[in-house]
Amino acid sequence: MPRAMKKPIDLADVVANRAGRDSDFRERLLVNPKETIESEFGVALPQDHELHVHEETHAATHVVLPPRSKLSDAEREEARAGATSLEFLKKTMHDPAPPMRPPVAARASAVASEAVVEAARESIGRSLGFLESTIGEDGAWHCIRFNVADSDIPRHFERPPFVSALCVLALERSHDARAEAIRTATKAYLAETIEYPGLWRYYRHLPQDLDSSALCSLVVRTQPWVLLGRNVPRMLANRDEEGRFMTWVLDEDEPDVVAPFRIEADPVVNANAIAYLGDRPDTKGAQRWLAALVREGRLDGSSKWYPDTVAICYAIARTMVSAQGALPGLRPVLADGILDLRDENGDFGNILQTAQAVSALDNIGALERIDAKRQLERLLCSQRDDGSWPEFLAFGDQSLKWGQFGQIGHGGEAITTAFCVEALERLAGLFQANAPG
Repeated sequence: MPRAMKKPIDLADVVANRAGRDSDFRERLLVNPKETIESEFGVALPQDHELHVHEETHAATHVVLPPRSKLSDAEREEARAGATSLEFLKKTMHDPAPPMRPPVAARASAVASEAVVEAARESIGRSLGFLESTIGEDGAWHCIRFNVADSDIPRHFERPPFVSALCVLALERSHDARAEAIRTATKAYLAETIEYPGLWRYYRHLPQDLDSSALCSLVVRTQPWVLLGRNVPRMLANRDEEGRFMTWVLDEDEPDVVAPFRIEADPVVNANAIAYLGDRPDTKGAQRWLAALVREGRLDGSSKWYPDTVAICYAIARTMVSAQGALPGLRPVLADGILDLRDENGDFGNILQTAQAVSALDNIGALERIDAKRQLERLLCSQRDDGSWPEFLAFGDQSLKWGQFGQIGHGGEAITTAFCVEALERLAGLFQANAPG
């Protein structure tokens, strides 16, 4: 009987071992590999991706060459110039982005208790309509690159795979047909931007990174390179002596622009890597490090790329769900840490932080410890008529302090909206579960 595989890491080894002891499976795999893997392991492989299985013998050895780079030799050479090549960086950006829109004016937020689920669903519907209008025809999500310290530096649209993965993961909670259509289109975009052996990069002039690679892999689990675990050895090789995952994949022939200010370990990057790779001996060192940060109250300021503690907690809580068994015993400690982030009114800061806190608490089974109706009303009253929520700083390196490269931030209305949809889905689910009868 086929067995469903939510996250089939290292499937190549599983297939090879099975073929070694099951002759019938081996013959079917050689004749029709795609259908055999789909039927035996409960996955649906991309229709436009061929799959070939070769059988070595004692007298015949196969050497498989990796695919050619998607960049030409000239482009790769230009990329190696890194930050000194502004023209190459500009190729990753698009028309200058408009100024940030102000938030909506304060308005009444009271929602009758018996109408909260209906109000949440109506809000989600409008937000999905907004997202449909902003996502590219190729499924790419756009965000805005801006300078936090200097508003005179032009803002630009960009569409890195990382942003698409980050946002579409937030939409996984929604069963609306429009959310499903968005997820399908975005998966196709991420599959198109993958680089062998299953890694991604944020900008073309930067090296591949584990943050992008882990999140994108979580989205396109059935892309054959990801499905077969081709990227696993490269990701595991990118750890330090303590077992923590390093952000950048700095191969000899890759751009080295990040080397002078390379960060060795970031808690969100490590959480995302564990979420993809799972609870396994190879991730225990990273798990111990994250657990210590949480238990010792050292999350604040621990991330170079994520500006606030709520975002770090959100990533860690998502890992506990994605990698079942990882970070054991940490849920109550993390829940207490998130709740301690509230202000005197019981709120978590801006609406993006609120949405991430709600989803994180739900992931660790602590959503009932907050005033859920109040947080739902905050989300509803801050939504614009077009279905969007305001732009906030979502991530970005705040450690650099100079010029056009200092304090770069990334955010956008679509990013905030995706997280707000996730939070509303979770809150609606809570109220539905607690409804009488």
